[in-house]
Amino acid sequence: MALLHRAELRPSKLELLVPWLPGRSWFAGEAGAEVTRVAAYRFDDPAGEVGVETLLVRAGDGPVLQVPLTYRGAPLAGADDFFVGLVEHSVLGRRWVYDACGDPVYPPLLAAAVLADAGQAEEYFEVDGKREMRPASMTLTGSRTGRPVPTGPASTGSVSAGSVSTGSGDGGVTVVRVGDVELAVVRRPVPAEVPGSGGLTGSWPGQDEPVLLAYAR
Repeated sequence: MALLHRAELRPSKLELLVPWLPGRSWFAGEAGAEVTRVAAYRFDDPAGEVGVETLLVRAGDGPVLQVPLTYRGAPLAGADDFFVGLVEHSVLGRRWVYDACGDPVYPPLLAAAVLADAGQAEEYFEVDGKREMRPASMTLTGSRTGRPVPTGPASTGSVSAGSVSTGSGDGGVTVVRVGDVELAVVRRPVPAEVPGSGGLTGSWPGQDEPVLLAYAR
């Protein structure tokens, strides 16, 4: 479960991505153009410390890009290469935003979704002391491979750039590792066959044919 706040962010998440995205090897679209949200999904950090959200966005008229992000209340040691920027949250204060592929809390959550169809976190707002569920903006479907889902380090751990690799081919795949499992995050997702090793697909209004978001290698 993800408990959200009705809050103002300065800059907004999408504004933060405008200067950051063109520097990525997998970027496609118009550099400097307005970044618009297509859909999004969240995972739940078991420790309750880190926000884990994946945005599906476009830069101008470019293709859909998949951008997993984590939101932290303090800098993450060893993750300078994955730092996206700072935002001021009107409820939580300053938040450090990272490319989730370089955050140790993200890979085990992705592994659970890919290998065991763990799904996305349900999102709630707290209004007048009561929780109101926010409808999901997209549908996620994972595989049920029967493989053990590896567990990762605590959300206070550090990460090495050597545990992440990125290529410009295959839709700009970024590979992350947790335990003995390699997971490919597809940065420019399109409809594709799910590998037998396990995969995660998603669809949203206007995209009825599921796209491949991530898969085990």
